Amino acid sequence: MKREKLEKLATEKNCPCVTISMNTNKNYPDNQKDIIVLKTLLNEAKERVIKEFGQHPVIELIGKINHVESQIDVNYNLESLHIFLSNSTDEIVRSAWPTVDAVHVSESFAVKPLVKMFNRTEEYMMLMLTQSNVRLLMAVNDAVVGEINNDDFPFTNDVSELADTETVSDAKQTESQTREFFNKIDKAVVRVNNKTEMKCVVISTSDNYNRFLKMADKPSIYLGWTNLSQDNKGNTSVAKDAWKIVSAQQALGRAEAIKEMQEAVGKGLVITELSEIYRAAKDGRGDLLIVNDNFHQAVKVTDEFSLDLETDVTLPGVIDDITSDIAWEVISKKGRAMFTTQEELKTLGDIVLKVRY
Repeated sequence: MKREKLEKLATEKNCPCVTISMNTNKNYPDNQKDIIVLKTLLNEAKERVIKEFGQHPVIELIGKINHVESQIDVNYNLESLHIFLSNSTDEIVRSAWPTVDAVHVSESFAVKPLVKMFNRTEEYMMLMLTQSNVRLLMAVNDAVVGEINNDDFPFTNDVSELADTETVSDAKQTESQTREFFNKIDKAVVRVNNKTEMKCVVISTSDNYNRFLKMADKPSIYLGWTNLSQDNKGNTSVAKDAWKIVSAQQALGRAEAIKEMQEAVGKGLVITELSEIYRAAKDGRGDLLIVNDNFHQAVKVTDEFSLDLETDVTLPGVIDDITSDIAWEVISKKGRAMFTTQEELKTLGDIVLKVRY
């Protein structure tokens, strides 16, 4: 999820903005069920829009709702689908993370799923450190998207010295050459990291990874390693293994964020009341927002900063889920926002904000 797309959808104000979210299936024949769910949600969206605004003022939007089904090929579905429609916007986003089937009709889009994508879409490198070659691939989540070709990669040096130290007959004789070789590779990876800030998963044996890491100038850019086995020789399979390492690091990051929040409680820097969180986020005080992924709250903004909780989302002026708006306020003002279901969050509440002051 590119920040530009998130910003465009998060900042749009229109009357109305329709957001439709649904879980989807990647495989046939289960993905055929998605067509039925989509029809149901589109009909719900159309009925709500007509009921709340009348048919004539939203005739263009109704036309877009009627046209959505023909734009979606269920054979390309991932874990969820998100549709954003207004008089000026027609956007369809597929996501690799599950969601809650829902229709939102407000003056802004419900961008919570996009915030999750923004946080969890990871661009990283895969260093193929094998005896046959040394290549540097680019990956996004569990897919290879390209290969880096520059003055360093692919490595043209003789890579035969990449044999494990346990298996060579004269390990001492080759170790010095191997260290120098690993040092050259590391410096080449660091040069790419300095330009892109992408971190790296190493594809190698455990022995070579440990030896390589000892030579690393910036060990922190290496997220871990996975072996190139007979079962995963293709780029797609290797990327899926690498993604397990990256996603585990992301989960660790979320756990560390919760720990950071817990420690901030004792310093008086944590807000848990929804209206106060909204005000602090609008004021630019939000440093870290953590929201239970299953928490939603409809509200009506009564003045610039005050919120009235609502249960009827069809009432005029009601925002179906204020957590989306709060999350974008925090992100847009250089804070962090995350949605999670990790157990540690239960001690804090469904929505908490660490403030800068």
